[in-house]
Amino acid sequence: MNKIKESDICVQFLLRTALQKVNQISKSKLSPYGVTPAQYGLLRCLWKKDGQLSATLGERLKLDSATITGMIDRLEQNGFIERRLDPKDRRNRLIFLTEKGTSMKEPLCKKMDEMNEEVRSLFDDKEFQQFKKILFGIGIKENN
Repeated sequence: MNKIKESDICVQFLLRTALQKVNQISKSKLSPYGVTPAQYGLLRCLWKKDGQLSATLGERLKLDSATITGMIDRLEQNGFIERRLDPKDRRNRLIFLTEKGTSMKEPLCKKMDEMNEEVRSLFDDKEFQQFKKILFGIGIKENN
């Protein structure tokens, strides 16, 4: 079998494969707490500012309304968040952390720090800074 040259592999394939690996590590760290990586992202938004609209959370996480609604449903069913009427507009419901959701900040952030360190350990310091700069350029800089 011929060895595949790096230049023959599509960038999309490389990014997808890398993302799958990072998701696998994240899932293994978070699953004992009953949280997925995407749900962690939503909780993280609420830890920064509690009481947000689901549409706002969806925009921040770059998720469509059906996906964010499903995440909110599951987090609510598992006792991490609750929906409350918006006192300024009763047609809206704001998403708030429950006591359980608030108490999970420290252990979940610790697990994600471990995941970040595990990925970081694949690089030396200079490579990792370059890697982050490249990812920032692809995913964030173009969207702002």
